[in-house]
Amino acid sequence: MSFTSFVWEIGNISNKSSRKRHRLRRGQAHINPEASFSSSPGSPGSSTVQIEQRKWANLPPELLLDIIQRVEQREQCWPGRRDVVACASVCRSWREITKDIVKTPELCGFLTFPISLKQPGPRDTPIQCFIRRERATSTFRLYMGLSPALSGELSKLLLAAKRVRRATGTDFVISLVGDDFSRSSNKYVGKLRSNFLGTKFNIFDSQPSRDSTVCSSCELCRKTHPGKVAPRVTTSNYNTAKISYELNILRTRGPRRMQCIMNSIPVSAIEEGGTAPTPTAFTNCLDEHSSPLLDSAGRRPQVGSTSRSMQNVPLVLKNKAPRWHEQLQCWCLNFKGRVTVASVKNFQLVAAVEPSENVTITEQENVILQFGKIGKDIFTMDYCYPLSAFQAFAICLSSFDTKPVCE
Repeated sequence: MSFTSFVWEIGNISNKSSRKRHRLRRGQAHINPEASFSSSPGSPGSSTVQIEQRKWANLPPELLLDIIQRVEQREQCWPGRRDVVACASVCRSWREITKDIVKTPELCGFLTFPISLKQPGPRDTPIQCFIRRERATSTFRLYMGLSPALSGELSKLLLAAKRVRRATGTDFVISLVGDDFSRSSNKYVGKLRSNFLGTKFNIFDSQPSRDSTVCSSCELCRKTHPGKVAPRVTTSNYNTAKISYELNILRTRGPRRMQCIMNSIPVSAIEEGGTAPTPTAFTNCLDEHSSPLLDSAGRRPQVGSTSRSMQNVPLVLKNKAPRWHEQLQCWCLNFKGRVTVASVKNFQLVAAVEPSENVTITEQENVILQFGKIGKDIFTMDYCYPLSAFQAFAICLSSFDTKPVCE
């Protein structure tokens, strides 16, 4: 039985007693009760909608738990997981139970909700995506799937970025949708900014990596401006990573050399038993009157800029050294069939650790992010723990910027 038929069967059971008195058009049983309705409170249709919502919301929690668990177990790939998201859209009680059942990408290996894009990927099998470049509009779109040839119209848009040229560098504004790149929009998730030469980049996140910073900031706002309602909500940018490309002034042969300092991820995350920061929801509590907590000098603290103890040393990623192929007369990396076109943009990132740090040889050789070309404007992106989809996408965007002094 399909999911739609399953849900309609439950709806028929719960609505059997009132169906003779109320004739509803198909689909009203799935209306989210938190949404606004066009019907006025006194209109004849509003009471019917409220009765219908109450019946969906008052289903026994044990029944809801069993339903959503079965849906979660059978939906193992996109677009099938749309049914899981549909469960969370029925009403508040369904949404809370769905959030408790659906695990993070690190544990289940799937991207279900938008916040999954900010959470670390799975530890074992990487999440495979592809990036489509649109030269005319200077936009880049990240899709869920192996490639556009295999997934076609079933590809799920995860993130989109737009390149904005500035006098001193380039900005890549990253959004949840492909047609709204405004920083004041609730679809804005962060940006990538480069210097003039395109050799150094900073990844800015719209929210801090630790929820405690956000909570403290909200409390500071309430204490400073008690009883005052902010007229509008503005976004903040938190420097979560730095990317640098090595200069190639002598024009020596070889691929680009890059290094990524992940300020928001401690190196202890890749150690045995270590964990990476995992946000549970998008925070939007910072308004125009509030600001992140300030340090003793009155400056905004950088995310991850704490004492240089073993627990707070940031994770450093470096590109994996390729080997020279005598027969092909080129530098080669083993992309395991995910890259088919030679390009200077292709790279694989691994952890760069010191001998004193407790990281095994296996973890040091594990490819955390790989990016490569498979068509004229199609590129694959595979990432895993401890990077998130947003961080991996931002790192890959840095490869699209022009770097004449690095090649």
